[in-house]
Amino acid sequence: MSAEIICVGTEMLLGDILNSNAQYLAQQLAQLGIPHYYQTVVGDNPDRLKEVIEIAASRVQIIIFTGGLGPTPDDLTCETIADFFGVPLIERADIIEDITEKFAQRGRVMSANNRKQALIPQGAEILPNPTGTAPGIIWQPRPGLTIFTFPGVPSEMYRMWTETAVPFLKSQGWGKEIIYSRSLRFWGIGESALAEKVAPYFDLTNPTVAPYAGKGEVRLRISAKATDATTAEALITPIEKQLIEIAGLDYYGIDNDTLAAVVGNLLRSAGETLSVAESCTGGGLGQMLTEISGSSDYFWGGVISYANSVKIGLLGVKAEDLEEFGAVSATVAEQMAIGVKNRLSTTWGLSITGIAGPTGGTQTKPVGLVYIGLAGPGNEVISFEHRFGTIRGRSLIRYVSANAALDNLRRQLQKRLVPQGGSQKSKVKSQN
Repeated sequence: MSAEIICVGTEMLLGDILNSNAQYLAQQLAQLGIPHYYQTVVGDNPDRLKEVIEIAASRVQIIIFTGGLGPTPDDLTCETIADFFGVPLIERADIIEDITEKFAQRGRVMSANNRKQALIPQGAEILPNPTGTAPGIIWQPRPGLTIFTFPGVPSEMYRMWTETAVPFLKSQGWGKEIIYSRSLRFWGIGESALAEKVAPYFDLTNPTVAPYAGKGEVRLRISAKATDATTAEALITPIEKQLIEIAGLDYYGIDNDTLAAVVGNLLRSAGETLSVAESCTGGGLGQMLTEISGSSDYFWGGVISYANSVKIGLLGVKAEDLEEFGAVSATVAEQMAIGVKNRLSTTWGLSITGIAGPTGGTQTKPVGLVYIGLAGPGNEVISFEHRFGTIRGRSLIRYVSANAALDNLRRQLQKRLVPQGGSQKSKVKSQN
């Protein structure tokens, strides 16, 4: 027994609209314990839509459609579904009345093309739309198959799903179990390296463990199927603890945790403060930190030092070192870090200098080369070299650089606050 999601709209195929509806429905199905193995996006074409329906109807018991319920000629979902199952469309007077009233509430008169939204397959039930004009349907065109249709507007679909579709599914015996998931987040380790470390866990059946990567980090999703969240958590927790122990300092948080939030909590717990000096990230690191509510408790500010004159004048970087080693170098990153730390009188100073591209790289210093400097409580300075490569693109290099800086700081904070094994390759020296 499983469900399939079919999203209708040429605009999604063209990339004009992000398909957030499929993500939402997938999460909702998991909460109900309803498996789903396929998602399809199809354009506003009746023949291709029929092909998709034929495939879905042969392998699942629930088909969920979003999109194609509006008043325009390219809104073809309901009529195509009805035609596929050989059932006529019936105009529902109660739908016309509802649409007319909604237009009147907005001080408008319903146009003739809106009558199209009142046409639903014969035998189908109305799935009410409290906020929009396009209702959906709940229809069982044949035994063992239930069809839901929703408009493509996310806010309308969300409410229709929770107020009508979920109660209906539960009344049919669905939703007796849930699929509960937790994501463990890792930085500073590649997907293949992490997968090799935890390979035996991929063979588990309940809970299951699966890796996925993106934007510089790796996640392990632990999913358990159970009658309730408490039981599912009891299955997940021991596996979670084992995976965290194996990963060590490469693990930084769960679910919606960010490196900026984790670093903030560590700084707050230690009663310590942070300032930053940025070159290639152009303020991105400061933005990440200030997105956290209450970050002024520990984050005091920063300097965006794109020009060498700012590095020299505000941060105290030596002109001769800039001349000899260049702005993108370990020694400049170190001086930027200690400079901003002393300038703002914080416990920690964190710096970034690098080549984000697309131009500016050389054979010895390619695009994606980034140096991070970290000055600590005793004015010791650590520098880190990262090579993110050119394939990532400028915006992503800036993003991963800022997160890498936060991760370097996190590891140092955790080593001090929560002593544990592991080593960090770095260069350490004292500066006053």
